[in-house]
Amino acid sequence: MTADPTPPPPADAVPVAPLPLAPAPAPPTGAPAGLRRRTVGLLALAQVLSGVAAGSVVSVGSLIAVELSGSDAWAGSVTTAATLGAALSALWLARLALARGRRASLSAGLALASVGAVVVVVAAVVQVFALLLVGAALMGVGSAVNLQARFAATDLSTAGTRARDLSLVVWTSTVGAVTGPNLVRLGEPTSRLTGLPELAAVFVFSAVGMVAAMLVLWVGLRPDPLLTARALGGGAAGPRPHVPLRAALATLRRYPRAVAALVGILVAHAVMVAVMSMTPVHMAGHGASIELVGLTVSLHIAGMYALSPVMGALADRLGATAVLVGGLAVLVVASVVSGVGGGSHGAVTVGLVLLGVGWSAANVAGSAVMAGAIPGDERVTVQGVSDALMSLAGAGGGALAGVALAQVGYGGLTAVAGGLAVAGAVAVVAVARRARG
Repeated sequence: MTADPTPPPPADAVPVAPLPLAPAPAPPTGAPAGLRRRTVGLLALAQVLSGVAAGSVVSVGSLIAVELSGSDAWAGSVTTAATLGAALSALWLARLALARGRRASLSAGLALASVGAVVVVVAAVVQVFALLLVGAALMGVGSAVNLQARFAATDLSTAGTRARDLSLVVWTSTVGAVTGPNLVRLGEPTSRLTGLPELAAVFVFSAVGMVAAMLVLWVGLRPDPLLTARALGGGAAGPRPHVPLRAALATLRRYPRAVAALVGILVAHAVMVAVMSMTPVHMAGHGASIELVGLTVSLHIAGMYALSPVMGALADRLGATAVLVGGLAVLVVASVVSGVGGGSHGAVTVGLVLLGVGWSAANVAGSAVMAGAIPGDERVTVQGVSDALMSLAGAGGGALAGVALAQVGYGGLTAVAGGLAVAGAVAVVAVARRARG
């Protein structure tokens, strides 16, 4: 028998208990499901109310621009000013969210947007084109709020509910956005009642919608979702210093999947804004009534938002990158249908609906990737960069669309837009493959 090499302990030895292992850190407690649902519901309600203003800018703003400037070449100027306003305010809103939370950020943006709607009305009354652009830029802050709201919906989400929560907030924009263009029907009676120009009277409803949305968020968004998520993750709920733009871009480069998503979002938004902003002018030039223009834009906006939950479900099931590329492919088809339709109002309407559906797929899928790929407070600033670049892409698309319409016509404009969508799809596939490698 082999002897035990370990000597027995002395008889008078005091037994020593083994040292306890360091306790494993407890996983962060998730947000209560009721709080998450309540937050998403409040954001959705605000989207309904503020969406009225967005629809008015698209359908009526270009017509006011042509009226005040006297040239079709300036038709896209209102959309361009609004998207520039959204771009310039996106980073400011993100920094405000980091410092004070989503509630303060979203409410402040909606307050500025309501002021912008009033400025548009004043510009139409005094017939000053430059003032119209100022008002449109301020209303663009409301668009930046709507973009940030879809990310705010994911602050308390889990990986299994992120795309669904985001797409639900985008989807509820349908009600307000579809209603907005059709408020042109109320322009005449409101004009008789207030003495305002008929087109400008529509923006009275825009101002009311923005103020109502602001009150919903300021009063109801307690506790703040971003500050709550930060506290549940083990961090302090207090303010954070803003992240410099260079640091945010460096963060973005570390996540190739987010870069691929951002490329798709930017291309889709530029194509959508370019074609959409010129379609009311094109239809009016072919004898369409203002009611028909409003209906067409409403159907387009319904295509943008109504199928958002479907796009979210497809992104979860098929993969977000596949849905993003599919959305860009639909934009190609939409450009072809709109371009070959010529003076056919039916063909242009079908093309514009497809344009909205393609944008919806690209935006929901791309945004879901952006929300899930980057962790922590870095995510908020990168989301602000994404929204700013998205708005700049829309501004560029709207500005160049007016020039293209004057130079090569509506058919030439849609041909260029379709080519850009093809290039965007190729770029997304290439970057996504590199990310997998």
